[in-house]
Amino acid sequence: MTDVITNETPNSDNHSDIHRLTIANKELVLIGTAHISKESAQLVRQVIEEERPDCVCIELDEKRYESLSKRKSWVSLNLKEIIYRKQLSTLLANLVLASYQKKLGDQLGIQPGTELLEAAKAAEAQGIPVSLCDRDVRVTMRRAWKSTSIWKKGYLMASLLTSLFDDTEITEEKLSEMRKSDVISELMEELGQSLPELKRVLIDERDTFLSEKIKATDGAKIVAVVGAGHVAGIKLALTEDRSGQMAEINAIPPVSKMWKILGWSIPAIIIASIIAIGFRKGGSVAGDNIIYWILANGIPSSIGAMLALAHPLTIVGAFIAAPLTSLTPVIGAGYVTAFLQVILQPPVVSEFESALDDMSSLTGWWRNKLLRVFLTFILPGFGSMIGTYIGGYKIISSLF
Repeated sequence: MTDVITNETPNSDNHSDIHRLTIANKELVLIGTAHISKESAQLVRQVIEEERPDCVCIELDEKRYESLSKRKSWVSLNLKEIIYRKQLSTLLANLVLASYQKKLGDQLGIQPGTELLEAAKAAEAQGIPVSLCDRDVRVTMRRAWKSTSIWKKGYLMASLLTSLFDDTEITEEKLSEMRKSDVISELMEELGQSLPELKRVLIDERDTFLSEKIKATDGAKIVAVVGAGHVAGIKLALTEDRSGQMAEINAIPPVSKMWKILGWSIPAIIIASIIAIGFRKGGSVAGDNIIYWILANGIPSSIGAMLALAHPLTIVGAFIAAPLTSLTPVIGAGYVTAFLQVILQPPVVSEFESALDDMSSLTGWWRNKLLRVFLTFILPGFGSMIGTYIGGYKIISSLF
């Protein structure tokens, strides 16, 4: 248990986004921000200049800080490497979130995360050390993806994609009102009820990670800049010793043996059934079932590639790959078609740079070659999944 004394009289301006706490012998000034707010960007600079702390902690990891500070273009992405590592789903979720935040930020004339970058700049201008206290975003995203069931994954992706076409307007006044009232707490509670695994990884674990990093920061006075949704959780975590949880929440859990067994059992049943059909009913019947399996997988997958407006050779590749990839859990048809699409119709620089804007337009997904890669990943993969169930049902039915 860590002794924390809270002073809820924020600063001379009585700003409700500032929380003063005393942790053991340290003074902590915790600032809750909105990542698309000019007011938050101005506030963090003002507080750092007034307080002159020994260190400034920021809700960023090295990757996100580098992306914000250097404004690296999406063109630096190595799509072939991402596909090879089977991280297209994670990249898509990142891009959708970035696009949604950018759309809201454009309404307010500010880029997402500006207040975090402003905190770093204000600290560096005064020679104050900066501590990047957030967990590696790649660990967070992979833990979130692995902790979510297949049905919740679909729900999550659908919700994210739907958010791109949300025309709700947001203003600085609305953002300020959200931070001052209990709206943030209500949103966190709703997330916990609908997607508890996701809230645990994205919010609760990071509250723990951030609080432990803040406590470990050198200095008698610390300013910490975090999203408003983390403030309540961090204040609670600061009162406890959660250092023993750090190793666990900073690791990517391995795939369970049960999933591995299940992943290999389906193709094993299909292959065994075809062999059994050959022994019981003859080679011609087994051959018919093999042809049916090829067509049941290849046709829906290639239709998916056509709907994605993929390159003609990618469409052919979908037809060839689906019957084979359906017999192994190692790689899916979507990864094969996405890889072919990147080789045959590689996105140009301008399409990387306009991807976040094009995401908010339905036609933009087909117009932009980078986004079309994602369509070429999703639609043929979905077609192959349908074909696997249809073909598998026919083969097993033929056996009996």
